[in-house]
Amino acid sequence: MSEAVADKAAGAVAERFTELYGAEPHGVWAAPGRVNLIGEHTDYNDGFVMPFALPHQAVAAVSRRADGVLRLHSEDVEGGVSELRLDDLSPQSDKNWTAYPAGVVWALREAGHAVTGADIHLSSTVPSGAGLSSSAALEVVVALALNDLFSLDLRGWQLARLCQRAENVYVGAPVGIMDQTASACCEAGHALFLDTRDLSQRQIPFDLAAEGMRLLVVDTQVKHSHSEGEYGKRRAGCEKGAALLGVNALRDVPYAELDAALARLGDEEEVRRLVRHIVTENERVERVVSLLESGETRAIGPVLAEGHASLRDDFRISCPELDLVVDTALASGALGARMTGGGFGGSAIVLAEEADVDALTKAIQESFAAAGFTAPRVFEAVPAAGARRLR
Repeated sequence: MSEAVADKAAGAVAERFTELYGAEPHGVWAAPGRVNLIGEHTDYNDGFVMPFALPHQAVAAVSRRADGVLRLHSEDVEGGVSELRLDDLSPQSDKNWTAYPAGVVWALREAGHAVTGADIHLSSTVPSGAGLSSSAALEVVVALALNDLFSLDLRGWQLARLCQRAENVYVGAPVGIMDQTASACCEAGHALFLDTRDLSQRQIPFDLAAEGMRLLVVDTQVKHSHSEGEYGKRRAGCEKGAALLGVNALRDVPYAELDAALARLGDEEEVRRLVRHIVTENERVERVVSLLESGETRAIGPVLAEGHASLRDDFRISCPELDLVVDTALASGALGARMTGGGFGGSAIVLAEEADVDALTKAIQESFAAAGFTAPRVFEAVPAAGARRLR
């Protein structure tokens, strides 16, 4: 998002805040959604991921309160202002969108930070249910605003940890740390190589336009929900695999020893598949990092396609629409393609030569129409800045 567009968005959100609450906000903040280039479902296995931030973002106008009251409003959800008392916040008591910002307040207070209340108005351009981390953007923008307003002096990775706790415990969704860290810590023009065990980070230059390429996001319009049972089943299966193999997390299974590890799992076929995906996916992340750092950007395409096959066949979280995007893109000349995000719907990414973008987009749209699927939303993903204060 350009500075001019960001300033316009900040102005609109601040103006609406004033209409709702009768006074100007103390500030306006933004936090982006993300695309994960490679490294899917590895984050809750202490593994490697490689997301980058999108220009699409959640924007929040916020003011401090001192009376223990939290007032919430979203431009994107029907209904008026929701008013909650901080002392009444309790995990999994709220099944509405308000659980995400309220969960952040709860997590901050549980960690001992003196948050005494707030008025918040939110507006987001991150597509909901598209696997692009709309919920993490919502959490991180609220966390950053409260961090500034209450002078908590927390760093980006610390805010990400608290936002993850909010989603795990307060919302009840067993997500890993990637989405929140990407929203809080990414830099424009880079992908974030993140070790989810120790949260060490490396910003990897990722400027496709300079090399004549583009990365498309194809939102299949198939909605998903991380808090539903299938995501939790995969996480539990990975934890079972780690326990059977005697390691703290599947990240500790060396790629070179994968065959031996799988043999030790015997007839635990479902666990074997999950373990195989996680171990090979960590290796794929490291391969992509190596290729990007050596200037072989086009060579990451086949690695993306490998990742999709693993997510489809071993982790079994794809769907017909996602498979159709990938199959059509690869058959139409894309450099690489794969589903991205938690799965069971959401989005796929397509790496393409700049000259092929229009033809690929048309081929994907036509394939969806022929299959009788809802028309997909296709847009270019450009690595953008992480969370920041706008005014």
